[in-house]
This record gives sequence, structure tokens and C-alpha cells, in this order.
Amino acid sequence: MIEPRLYTVSEITRHIKMLLETSIPTIWVQGEVSNFTHHSSGHLYFTLKDESSQLRCVMWRTEAGRLFFMPVNGMKVLAQGDISLYERSGQYQLVVRQLQPTGVGELQLAFERLKNRLRTEGLFDERHKRSLPEYPEIIGVITSPTGAAIRDICNIIGRRFPGVQIILRPVKVQGEGAAEEIAMAIDEFNEYEKADLLIVGRGGGSIEELWAFNEETVARAIYRSRIPIISAVGHEIDFTIADFVADKRAPTPSAAAELAVRDKGELLKMVDFLYRRCTKAVQDRLREAEAELNDLRSSYLFQRFPDVINQRWQRVDELERGLLRTFDRLVMGKTSAWKAATGMLDALSPLSAFRRGFSICRKLPEMMIVRDSSVLAPKDQVRVRFHKGSALCQVELVEGDDEPQ
Repeated sequence: MIEPRLYTVSEITRHIKMLLETSIPTIWVQGEVSNFTHHSSGHLYFTLKDESSQLRCVMWRTEAGRLFFMPVNGMKVLAQGDISLYERSGQYQLVVRQLQPTGVGELQLAFERLKNRLRTEGLFDERHKRSLPEYPEIIGVITSPTGAAIRDICNIIGRRFPGVQIILRPVKVQGEGAAEEIAMAIDEFNEYEKADLLIVGRGGGSIEELWAFNEETVARAIYRSRIPIISAVGHEIDFTIADFVADKRAPTPSAAAELAVRDKGELLKMVDFLYRRCTKAVQDRLREAEAELNDLRSSYLFQRFPDVINQRWQRVDELERGLLRTFDRLVMGKTSAWKAATGMLDALSPLSAFRRGFSICRKLPEMMIVRDSSVLAPKDQVRVRFHKGSALCQVELVEGDDEPQ
């Protein structure tokens, strides 16, 4: 009996993978996107489905970077790729090489979904929009270096306000990597702070050609910019996500240039008008002041002005004399009061008693004033003060009120 050949799971899986990849050529598949995931690695994972079946799909980062739109769940697309098998899970999948919406309607659907999501997040709120500088000195322009947009912008700004410096940051405005280049250019201008105002845009085109300005990465770069931004994408009827986020929307690049700078000729005319108006106002006021001065010179008050000054001086003299008289009376009164108080104090002073012949005796060594002779004994030392001078004495005899001791 012949033993059956045994296969490992890996062998069977690799065999099926080879059969799928060699027997089914590159194909186009139409379906609706579901379970979409944009991985941090850059790869796209999603499922294509119809009414009865599903097909797992993967799109590698290199091919995904060439997309001019980002798929969303519910979008109908055409996918070109090769059938393969993911060996780890044993599931077959479509490795997508190209991806495109089945029509403009699908792009419009993606546009509306992103627009509604960003509006909900507040990226379109007026409170986040910055005012444009009135007189920018340096304007940064982010667009294609070969398109008509940069020529129109330079011509109009040069005509309206010569001397404004324009810095062009060339970028791709459609196709693979365009959105990333535009976002990077906005970030660079903010990093180096070399511009007062930015114009971001391009000329007209189809919705597919303008799609880079509908990408979320561009919208968020505009939103985080500290430099005011004018969006100028396509023609007047074209609206992109960038228009809603920008601080100001211009219908065309030419209109953006007109919004960016004022007309220097009109400003000079306004300055000349204001100068003539101010000159006339000053001249009219000088004539009015001259007339008022002439009226004042001929008035009675002006004619008698010297007399009024002299009378005022006379009044000052009178007040000065009155003040001096009042001061003299005050001094005399205070002097009399001071003399009376001095006399009273002098009468009460012990020194006045000395002048009349009285003296004061102090017992030594305590220097105690002797008011009663009973505190003394023979041979005690005392000091006697007179009106003029003093004497040191020794007690020889103590006499009381009745008899000597």
C-alpha cells in the first residue's frame, strides 16, 4: 500500500498562492469601500464589496502615495491589481496597484464627508481666522513655478504696489505627493517667519486636478499656520476644503493678488486728497483765529488791559500793607503775653528767694535738703548755697525751737 504524501500547511498555502498569482492576470475590480484603514506605515487596508461578496485589499505605501484622493467607507471605486494570498492567515487578497473613484460623484461624496468632519472639529470657525495685514512687505506664494498663477500674482502685485517682496515656494499642485508638498511649504514659511502673508493656490482644472487642495493634510497645515493665508484655487466657481479653512478665499490667483496688497496709486491719491483737505482746514482755522485776534485787539477790555494790571498791582500793595499791620499786632500781643508769663514764672522761681537773701542747706554726704535742725548733729558737714556761690560748713551747735544742744 502506497503511503499518501503529507503536506504541511505552509506548503499548501504557498502552492495555492503560486496558483492564484500565476493563473489570474492583473485585473480591474469594481466595488464599494468598507473597513478602510490608513495605517501609520502608509499602507492602505480595506475591503471591496458588492451585494453578495467581499474581497480583502491592500495597497502598499508607494502606490498609495500616488493617489490624488483618499478613499472613504461607502465610496465606489475601480481597483487594479493582482490576486495574491497572505500566507500567515491563509486568506486571498487583491494587491491594489491603481485606485480611482468610479465618477465625479464619488469624489464629491469624499469632499462632503471631509468637509463635514472638519467643520465639526471647528477648522472653519470664523473665530480662528486671522486678519490680513494691511501693508505686507513680504508675501509668500505657494504654487507651481511654471503655471499661470505665479505670473498673474507677480504682475498684479508689481503693478498695484511696487516694492513688495515676493517669495515663491515651488510645489506640485496635482498628482502624487502634491498635498504633502503644499503642507510642508506652509510649515516652512511658519518655521522661518520670513513672510507677512501667504497665497496658496493654482489655476483652474478638473476636480481631480484640484484634489490636492481637498486633502486633509493641506487643511490642517493651513489651520495651524500663524501667518495669514489667502487660498486661490481654480476659478470663481471652484470651492475646495482649503478655501473653507483659509483666512480669506480668493476666487482666482489674480483676485488673491488684489486682496493681498492695496493699489499704491489709489493710496497716493487718497494721501493727496487728505493733505489738501488738512491744508484747507488749517488755513480756514488760521483765518478764523486772525479775525478773533483782531476783534480782541479792538475790544474795550484789550484797550484798558494795562490799567487793569496796574489796578491789580495797587490791590496787591494794599493787601501787603494790611498783612503787615495784622502781623505787627499779632507779634505785639504775643510779646506782651510772653512777658507776663515770664514775670509770673520769675516770681515763683526759687532763684528769686536767693536774691532776697535766702539760702539752701544740704546735709552731706546725702545732699539731703535740711528743713529741720533736728536732723543735724554737731560736726555734721553741710553745704550752703547762696544767691551767688556756696559754702562748705561744719555744724558746731544745733538749736531747736526751744533750746540749744
